[in-house]
Amino acid sequence: MNPNAPIPLDVLTEEEKMLRDTVARFAATKIRPRVMEMDEQAKMAPEVIRECFELGLMAVAVPGAYGGGEMSFFSTVLVIEELAKVDPSVSVMVDVQNTLVENVFLNWGTDEQRQRYLPRLVQDTVGCYCLSEPVSGSDAFALKTRAQDKGDHWQLDGSKLWITNGGEAGIFVVFATVDPSAGYRGITAFIVERDFPGFTVGKKENKLGIRASSTVPLTFEACRVPKANVIGEVGKGYKIAIETLNEGRIGIGAQMIGLAQGAFDQAMRHMLEREQFGKPIAAQQGLQWMIADMETRTCAARELLYRVGHMIDAGSSVPAATLTRYSAMSKLICTDVAMDVTTDAVQLLGGYGYVQEYPVERMMRDAKITQIYEGTNQVQRLVIARNLLNELKLT
Repeated sequence: MNPNAPIPLDVLTEEEKMLRDTVARFAATKIRPRVMEMDEQAKMAPEVIRECFELGLMAVAVPGAYGGGEMSFFSTVLVIEELAKVDPSVSVMVDVQNTLVENVFLNWGTDEQRQRYLPRLVQDTVGCYCLSEPVSGSDAFALKTRAQDKGDHWQLDGSKLWITNGGEAGIFVVFATVDPSAGYRGITAFIVERDFPGFTVGKKENKLGIRASSTVPLTFEACRVPKANVIGEVGKGYKIAIETLNEGRIGIGAQMIGLAQGAFDQAMRHMLEREQFGKPIAAQQGLQWMIADMETRTCAARELLYRVGHMIDAGSSVPAATLTRYSAMSKLICTDVAMDVTTDAVQLLGGYGYVQEYPVERMMRDAKITQIYEGTNQVQRLVIARNLLNELKLT
């Protein structure tokens, strides 16, 4: 595949269209009625989690041998986008499960690990991805959580912060260092289960947005992890983290294109219904310019998102450096667009946009975090620039 070839937005297979429409109906009928309550209570409704599993949304691309949907990565992008049009909190739960946790098992897990854990992740167990720490955010490889070889098991000591899905998760992919002096070459990935001795899930953070999505700290105090629960090679966890985050960033892009579209739809509906000076406010030229910009930027960002989603499915035919750059660009533009579009949606609704009875104020709150998590947008710009300069042999 040529990574520079345009991918028209209307080129979806019949299976992809059916999937998109099914998820849209599910989001409208099962999630939308619960969104406000989940946001206010800062808690994901258990029935929403159960229904996401029952519909197969928690394992879109997992092979059928493990009970998954055996679809493409691009199909996962469509699922995340449709959910986010209604509620990014549900969308991020599904995103982390698909693009990060299951991706780790599929690409680096042993046959035994896949057989043991993937059916659980497909059927009823939420997973989470544990990289960030109190002093390790943008500098992800400065992590301090220590893993020591105790002969018959590994012992983990340390803490993690800002862990999405941690409140509901039963399976945790945890990054720790076996040798702090080795820097990133000491980082190793481990599978930790919620009931392992020495492992504690902390209190949920009280957040500005995506409030129904749980974000928690984790503590490891002489946590015993079986030797069989090392993912990949000891000391090669940095490779797992880097490559997994490529797909994770595409997932964030999908969340925000969905959110931007959802906010735009709400704004358009209001503009057609709301009258001032004897006519719908949609007839005002100044507001028409706003919606033109909102639509144009959303469509442009979606075009890039879809292109990079197809790059993942193209596999080794796309150079790794190209994929890294496009993933960063997708995350960058989609999240910036979502922040701009949701802010404009609040403006277009006027006073109605500022009260919780209308969804756009929540959407604006939900958008902000995506410019921060899974690599701040400042870091994405560094990744893009350095990747380009390296390609041109200027660094």
